[in-house]
Amino acid sequence: MAPYIYTKRNGVYIIDLMKTVEQLKSVSNILKNLSAQGKKFLFVGTKRQASENIARVAFECNSFYVNQRWLGGMLTNWKTIKKSLHTLQSFTEDSSNERFKKITKKEVTQFKKRKDRLEKYLGGLKGMTSLPDVVIIVGQSEEMNAVLEAQKLGIPTISVLDTDCNPTLSDFFVVANDDSIKSLEFILNIFLQAILEGKEHQKSLN
Repeated sequence: MAPYIYTKRNGVYIIDLMKTVEQLKSVSNILKNLSAQGKKFLFVGTKRQASENIARVAFECNSFYVNQRWLGGMLTNWKTIKKSLHTLQSFTEDSSNERFKKITKKEVTQFKKRKDRLEKYLGGLKGMTSLPDVVIIVGQSEEMNAVLEAQKLGIPTISVLDTDCNPTLSDFFVVANDDSIKSLEFILNIFLQAILEGKEHQKSLN
């Protein structure tokens, strides 16, 4: 990360914000173009500072997200994850079904426990019928399993990288403080706007 660090003060690395601005412009254009092509995005960020904004931004641009915990094989073992998503869908339908009212209290408790667990970890993937075209990652160090799975499958990644990250593990990136909620909110909002603009462009061509 040395090329993207401006200086070091009191043991703290200061990011070169001019490079961050350049990267934001570049990544925004990439996201806009990919969105205009109808590509599907998966946002990943489970650290506390990122999770809320990850869910919000993904929802607002009709994308998918993982913001609680990355389950091993979410990409590389997609068939199994897809079955779990189907189970979650079935649970959701059953909970509003008359048949649900006829089971015992113990069965209801077990049912809700399984449903809640699936909802917590896979709720952001509901409606995703195939692997994403692009994975957007916040918190590379925490999401290394996601990074490696995307890399193994050849799925491009766009990452927000802090000074303790590895830029060679990301296809495109923006260097920024990933421990700051305001910093992440600012960057993710720019990503959101780029994706929405791409979608609008796609609509105008249809």
